[in-house]
Amino acid sequence: MEQVIIIRYAEIHLKGKNRGWFERIFAVNMEKSLKGIRHEIHRYSGRYLIENFSDGDTDLILNRLSKVFGIHSYSVALKVGHDMEQIFCAAKEVSCDSGLFKVETHRADKKFPLNSMQVSAEIGGRLLDCYEQLKVDVHNPDFIINVDLRENGTALVFNKFYKGAGGMPVGASGKGLLLISGGIDSPVAGHMIAKRGMSLECIHFHSYPYTNMQAKEKVIDLTKQLSEYTCGTKLNVVSVTHIQEEIHKKCNGDFMVTLLRRFMMRIAEKIALKCGAQCLITGESLAQVASQTVEGMTSSNSVIERLPVLRPLCGFDKDEIIERSRAIGTYETSIQPYEDCCTVFLPRHPVTRPKLNEVIEEEKKLDVNALVEEALKSLEVINI
Repeated sequence: MEQVIIIRYAEIHLKGKNRGWFERIFAVNMEKSLKGIRHEIHRYSGRYLIENFSDGDTDLILNRLSKVFGIHSYSVALKVGHDMEQIFCAAKEVSCDSGLFKVETHRADKKFPLNSMQVSAEIGGRLLDCYEQLKVDVHNPDFIINVDLRENGTALVFNKFYKGAGGMPVGASGKGLLLISGGIDSPVAGHMIAKRGMSLECIHFHSYPYTNMQAKEKVIDLTKQLSEYTCGTKLNVVSVTHIQEEIHKKCNGDFMVTLLRRFMMRIAEKIALKCGAQCLITGESLAQVASQTVEGMTSSNSVIERLPVLRPLCGFDKDEIIERSRAIGTYETSIQPYEDCCTVFLPRHPVTRPKLNEVIEEEKKLDVNALVEEALKSLEVINI
């Protein structure tokens, strides 16, 4: 009797002739998530088994699998042979000794001498003989013992389904560059896009010495937390201190946020094209703050020349974003009280509905290309 973990994938089963391509990416991602843990992964007709691992690593494996996109559900099971005595012993191991239960059997091996109903009836009857406090209830059981008879002569017996992360395997939908600020929103936006199968690289803008190095460390921590869902990533760190100083010196201060966002988008697009990303991703939510109006987003988008900008949180309110942030484990890091660059030189009355022609006129006061090139020279790349 061996303990194994059954992996069932999500949307991959809807794919046609290219399903094998998705499955290979999925298997690679699982291997990456379990790096450093002794194990073997084998594929069996539409599902995967993790085998040959230490029982002491079970909880660690389950924790890592919970963050692998593409998994629909997983179960800890006992693997035995096609022998009713072995199947019963495994069922007894996973059964409670009291309560309402039922046995469900899936018979993939149609050559097995008993059909599904007969297997369930026999195993259930023998369990009733063992435990006086057990009772059968096929409609509202407290727990279900599942028996999965596979074609390769093995049976998998388990009593629980764990819900997986769902979505598509990371890497199946191209690559995006996430603008990560250190707040609550951007890690959630990255998580949502990664769930649709997009691999991520991140970019963070800082304003040292106006912001301290703890703000940068906070973003590194957030990127590490996000990387647990993306099978690793890179963090590009760029200084925009000189840009903010120039805007503050030469432009109407009410346009500070709008102008800075335009510089960020220009720089981000250049880095995205260099690293092979096919889009930019932001954590903007419509009307959440002064810069996130339709007019503000239009101003930011107008400087992008080649790539689309994805805003997965655009229709979410703050409570929904916070709930997701808590669920993925980034909330406590995000609320650490370290300022990001957007709070530096923050105007008292920022323009909330900037007219593009007015923004362009303000921007003419700056040497845009030189400022962008200087920012790119400050680029630091951190492998996460």
